[in-house]
Amino acid sequence: MKKHGIINAEIARVLAYLGHTDRICIGDCGLPIPDCTERIDLALTFGQPSFMDVLKAVGDDMAVEKIILAEEIKEQNPEVLKSILEYFEKADRPFEVEYVSHVELKALSEDCKAVIRSGETTPYANIILQAACIFG
Repeated sequence: MKKHGIINAEIARVLAYLGHTDRICIGDCGLPIPDCTERIDLALTFGQPSFMDVLKAVGDDMAVEKIILAEEIKEQNPEVLKSILEYFEKADRPFEVEYVSHVELKALSEDCKAVIRSGETTPYANIILQAACIFG
């Protein structure tokens, strides 16, 4: 039995398969998930688990070099944006932030290895995480 990190079997498997520059997405409960992309549904009730709870659990177990957010989060959900940036600023490695339109973020989710659905109900609480190289 695992001692540390993600214990959700599907998330642990996806994280173990990631290579440098591969991407996963964490979304709110309303984010449409393309049929071609693996769905890992953690949503239990509205708000549970929260987007930040899922992001912290995944982020603590994944080397991230870049995050992609919807431009709309800046005005529509500044509290979650602040929490995201504060979380990654505490990381042990530099990271890049890219803002795209929400429409583009949804299109980019098609190329993600998986989309993890939280129970979050606040607007634009979606993120794409790009894997860093853990050596070199």
